[in-house]
Formats: sequence, structure tokens, C-alpha cells
Amino acid sequence: MSIQGLKRRNFICQLAAALALPAGARAQEQAQRPAILVVGDSLSAEYGLPRGTGWVALLEQKLAAEKQGQQGDWRVLNASISGDTTAGGRARLPGLLKKHQPAIVIIELGGNDALRGLPLDATEANLLAMTQTAQKTGARVLIAGMQAPPNYGADYTRRFAGIYPRIARQTGAALAPFLLAGVADQPDALAHFQPDRIHLKAEAHPAILNNVWEPLQKLLHGGRE
Repeated sequence: MSIQGLKRRNFICQLAAALALPAGARAQEQAQRPAILVVGDSLSAEYGLPRGTGWVALLEQKLAAEKQGQQGDWRVLNASISGDTTAGGRARLPGLLKKHQPAIVIIELGGNDALRGLPLDATEANLLAMTQTAQKTGARVLIAGMQAPPNYGADYTRRFAGIYPRIARQTGAALAPFLLAGVADQPDALAHFQPDRIHLKAEAHPAILNNVWEPLQKLLHGGRE
């Protein structure tokens, strides 16, 4: 290879290295930002919605705008899966905690358990295990409460609703009492749902964010649940 060719190759290598440094620095900076991990079902996974219009995406936008956080902006990691149950979330959580090492975990599960009429004892055991598993890593936990449809009778509905505050009291986790408050409990509730009458339209997700935001704020500043 000629001297001119060597010079050209060295220049290209030096240029590539220089360009790679900012990307590496950005990646390191990204990894150092505290993370909020959301483990949920279709209500958090933007089922049937345009990307970026669900409450988790709105949360990320709000955090970026308000610059909440101890080490700069927060990262929001959405590990929600449509159709997931508390059993599925419990199985997935250890791997997610190991991979992302979040400072805060938001658990939004149980709705599909209720729709399927799954045993309440199992739902409660799964949610309790998820909360305690996250707390053992040092993460602060926010539980998003849900309510069961009336299909299975008043007793099932009442007992299901009691699971979330009971776990919050037992573990000290933060609680959003009812994720769909201000939407599903309104006289015109059906107007806010997609045609399947299960999943909310995008217009309802700011209300979901409001329900999460109030109990979340204390955790953002490092406070205990």
C-alpha cells in the first residue's frame, strides 16, 4: 500500500474513532440515568393506539419536560405485554430487574386475571411476590389498582378490589387506588373505550397518567413508598 493510501486509511480510522466517542458517551450517560420500569398489560402497552399516545409514553414526556430526577432525566422502560396476567408478570420480573436495575417499578397487572375469573388468592400472591421481589433489589414500587367487572358477582368484585390496598399496606408500596378513575367510573365511560369495550382510547390516557402521577411524585425524589 502506498504512503498516501496508509495516510488515507489512518485518517478514516481516526475519524471513525472520533465519531464513536460521542455515541459511547451518550450510551454511558443513558445507562446512568435512573430508570422507571413499567410491568403491565394492554392498558400500558398502547394496545390499539398510535405509538406515543399511551400513558407510559405520556409519563416519559412529562418527566422530560419537568426534569424530575436525582441524576437528570428519568428513563422510562415499558415492559408491558398485552394480555399479560399477574402470573406472567411474576415470571418475567426477575429477568427485567436484573437487566434494567430500575430505581422505581410500576406494577399494572390484574385486569386480565379478573376478566378470566382467575382465583383471587393466586392473583394476590403473584402481586405480593412481584412487589417484594422488586423491593429486595432496592427499587421503590408503585402498585396500580384495578377493579373487576361485575360478571362474577359482587363478592368477587369486592374481594378483587381489596387486593391492591392490602398489598400496599403490607409492603409499604405506593398505591394508585384505581388506575381508570375518572374514566371507567364515569356515566359516559363507554365513550372513552375502543369498540371492544375493554381498551381505552388515546383521549383517556392523560387521565390514567394523572392517577399514576400523584403517588409517583414522592418516589421520584427518593422518598419511601
